[in-house]
Amino acid sequence: MKKLFTLVALLACFLGAKAEWVTDYEIDYSTHTAFPFYVMGFVPEWVDGIMTDYGANYKYAEVKEGAEETSDVIVTTEGGAQYYRWTEGGGWHQYFIADGIPTEMDGSYTVKALVRASEAVTIGVNMGWGWGEGQQAAASVSIPASSEFVEVEWSYSGIAGTSCNLVAQPGGSTATIEWKSLTVSHNAKAQRPTTWQEWLTNDGQPVIVEKTVEDIPNWMGNAETPWGDLANVKYNDQEKNYLICAWGKEKGVNINDDGGWDPFPATIEVEEGTNNHVFVVHAKQADSESGYQWDNQFWIESPRSWKEGEQLKIHFRYKASQAASVATQVHKQNPSDYKHWQAIDAVKFTTEWQEFDKVIAWPNGAGDEAWSIAFNLNDEVRDPVDFYFDDLSWQSMKLDEGLFVAAANTKTGLEYDFDNAIEFVYDEGLQAYVATVGTKGDQSTWVDEIMISTVRGNDAAFKANTIKPSGDFVGEDAWGNYTEASIAKIKPGNGAAGAWTISVDTENKQMNIIQIDGELPPEPIEINPNPTVVVVKGLERDWRGTDNDGNPIEAEVGTGQPWDNQFFLVANRELETGEETVVAFSYRASREAKTTTQLHGEPGAYLHWAAIGDVNFTTEWQDFSTDLKIPSEANGMKSIAFNMAEIKEACDYEIKDIIWKVKGDYESLIDQTGTKNFYVKEGAGTAPHEFGTDPAGINSVTTDVKNSSATTYNLAGQRVSKDYKGIVVKSGKKYVVK
Repeated sequence: MKKLFTLVALLACFLGAKAEWVTDYEIDYSTHTAFPFYVMGFVPEWVDGIMTDYGANYKYAEVKEGAEETSDVIVTTEGGAQYYRWTEGGGWHQYFIADGIPTEMDGSYTVKALVRASEAVTIGVNMGWGWGEGQQAAASVSIPASSEFVEVEWSYSGIAGTSCNLVAQPGGSTATIEWKSLTVSHNAKAQRPTTWQEWLTNDGQPVIVEKTVEDIPNWMGNAETPWGDLANVKYNDQEKNYLICAWGKEKGVNINDDGGWDPFPATIEVEEGTNNHVFVVHAKQADSESGYQWDNQFWIESPRSWKEGEQLKIHFRYKASQAASVATQVHKQNPSDYKHWQAIDAVKFTTEWQEFDKVIAWPNGAGDEAWSIAFNLNDEVRDPVDFYFDDLSWQSMKLDEGLFVAAANTKTGLEYDFDNAIEFVYDEGLQAYVATVGTKGDQSTWVDEIMISTVRGNDAAFKANTIKPSGDFVGEDAWGNYTEASIAKIKPGNGAAGAWTISVDTENKQMNIIQIDGELPPEPIEINPNPTVVVVKGLERDWRGTDNDGNPIEAEVGTGQPWDNQFFLVANRELETGEETVVAFSYRASREAKTTTQLHGEPGAYLHWAAIGDVNFTTEWQDFSTDLKIPSEANGMKSIAFNMAEIKEACDYEIKDIIWKVKGDYESLIDQTGTKNFYVKEGAGTAPHEFGTDPAGINSVTTDVKNSSATTYNLAGQRVSKDYKGIVVKSGKKYVVK
């Protein structure tokens, strides 16, 4: 058993500089001649410099060599790809409206767009940093009908990536939506002054420079230092390859035993008409059947790996013998060893020298193995092209390394102060690093949430390099394992505030937290199922004429959608990303049927497609129970939507004994009686409404009294004493106790 050693350290109260709005990204669509982003099956068209979405009135098919398809209209993207516009309706559609937005971990962002629509329409717009689960944040955006452009504003929070896109999802809307411009901003707190570290000199050692790049004579990135013996270093010689700051790969050069070709120290040549030296890759014809994009490559190598979220300054000069757009990736220590798709975005070469300058946050998902930036030289052009680079500068933000803890009180508004995060101190007796947040006897310093990171000195880097416990870890004898995780926020008292002593055993990757003062943690409460029996009479669906990809289905006709009939389970409050809940109910139907489920804000305000999975109804009663962890795409969600028009036939659905609670039984998310948490939508084009307010009598509600309890509860589902004042629930009915 480990014994506690208490290190008392006051939670710092850092006032900091006043926050100010900072514009992170802006695009004026009139500066483009056609759609400039990746095409996802639908191509917005350019009309007088306006990005125009003609809605689900059209679908688009790529023009490919040998294709038999033709149409009267061909739409061309800015990259030159051509698409047929088909007059048949295209069904559900989506498209990029922004890409390459620089973001910070756990950041909050506001988007403002100048837009107009032919009719009022509400669309989804996702801010994403990847395509996996939990890598998108959703927003529901309402655009009014207007003949003039209007400014529409919406926001996101809890962004967990360092470079994002925006994807508009008008779905099946046939409204014409026109986009004129867009900006993305955030309310930024001033960071503490930073020191930048130059990444490489000719002795292989980094050197500290203040704020701007110094003119260092022995700086390897200027190509003036000859390779000498280093020219013979192999790309997979991990002990020495960081001494080569620039690597090249040319198709058919430096053949290996497998018949492929390995990277080699980039050629250093004299720039024509000068005494200046530059790095050159003489790219050969790219003709591989697959993977031709990286037949020829260039790398900027670093002397070490980088942490996710770590701030980097990138600078270089570049040109090519012909214009070309070049994609970039993150690679491991060995050039040609791929790690992550996102680096510094596409670099557009011309035949004239250009300067590249950018401050980036090392991308989320790159991990500790990420060492170098790769340029895929044949991303756009396959012909032989000479690529020139010079003045390679890769500076990193110098950060404090170790273990640091910052804390907050979400109830009182005490915010995190990452600049002054408390550093852990090693205790020999405990054989662990120890720190304390909050002060015993001083309630104003108590906190209910903490973050522990391995770096300090920049907010984004702090959040990107946190640790997350698993299992039991609160209490003197409770030591739980931990793992590295981004934006890991720990609530040691399940919402109770206090002063806490934290111990971290880095050797065994275990941690322990002990409360030394503060509120008592909440006790689990008894949560009973809502005794309401809900009967939803699903109408016959006007069967669809296309599948979800917009392809014709010859045997089916109609315009119906799975969400024409819906049932909504609505929580009493908004739920945040990462909250863990449990959903349970009993269910049956008048015929075999399937319902899919989605996550919404208010009923009808779609946020995310993944909820509690499919629910397969039969004519016999079944019990359903599952865990629901709120994904970042649905931050702020309130409703679970059941799509009850997945089948064509009319069907009566019954759902009863519904429970939706916070995992651990600390809170019921719905009332334990009544119908205010249940909404229905019957038929395409109708609005969701609360049960019991249906004037047409299509749906009915009954109460199953035998499931009621004589115990008294408040509206949150918490058991209360007979002396409780206010609205209570007893035996399935509401009472006001004065």
